[in-house]
Amino acid sequence: MSHLTISHVSKRFSANEVLGDLNFSVGKEEFISILGPSGSGKSTIFNLIGGLLTPDSGEIWLEGINIVGARGAISYMPQSPSLLPWRTVLQNVLLAAEIKGKKDPVKAIEMLNKAGLGDYIHALPDQLSGGMQQRVAFIRALLSPQSLICLDEPFSALDELTRLEMQKWLLAIWEEYRRTIIFVTHSIEEALFLSDRIIVLSQKPASIIAEFQVPFNRPRDESLFFDEEFLKWKRKIYYRLEK
Repeated sequence: MSHLTISHVSKRFSANEVLGDLNFSVGKEEFISILGPSGSGKSTIFNLIGGLLTPDSGEIWLEGINIVGARGAISYMPQSPSLLPWRTVLQNVLLAAEIKGKKDPVKAIEMLNKAGLGDYIHALPDQLSGGMQQRVAFIRALLSPQSLICLDEPFSALDELTRLEMQKWLLAIWEEYRRTIIFVTHSIEEALFLSDRIIVLSQKPASIIAEFQVPFNRPRDESLFFDEEFLKWKRKIYYRLEK
């Protein structure tokens, strides 16, 4: 049974048709990435799943419940960490769970320690590096009670080495806690490294033009980037995006 199902969803803004008859599903504890050209509607998909927008047609089902227009059904992590500057690291990671009345400081501290942030529990966000702030934001998403996490290019602003470290950390944390994740990225390498499956969108109005089941076993490490099979898949997806 699918964890999330997007069924015949379309969306336009005035004369601008952004999504056209979009259909896909996500399995429980699956990690999928969405690739597509700039402006192809990737963020609009997240806004629809999160209830910030409603589709012109179609349905969105999460764990058997129609969530069209329903807010609070998912956990969302944008490109910027969006940490509250007046709250400590611990207070920030507890925020989403606190709103739902389900905060667990003991588990939060345990996860912060595993993320190498144990010495910064009582620090404010401006005392952290960009990569550390992203870790805090992701732990906040993991601690939220929602079963689906949507990540919108969370590492795009980081330098290459920090980005790789964050990708490896994300995989390690995901392997341990196994939440369902939809990950938006412009990077084919990042999608291949992280995902179980990759969905490729067309130009607007966006529809799915290809799906790829990623063939690499887990756990994965950075040596995969230099594997000939990895490079072959990268070329295959690149040429599909270019069409």
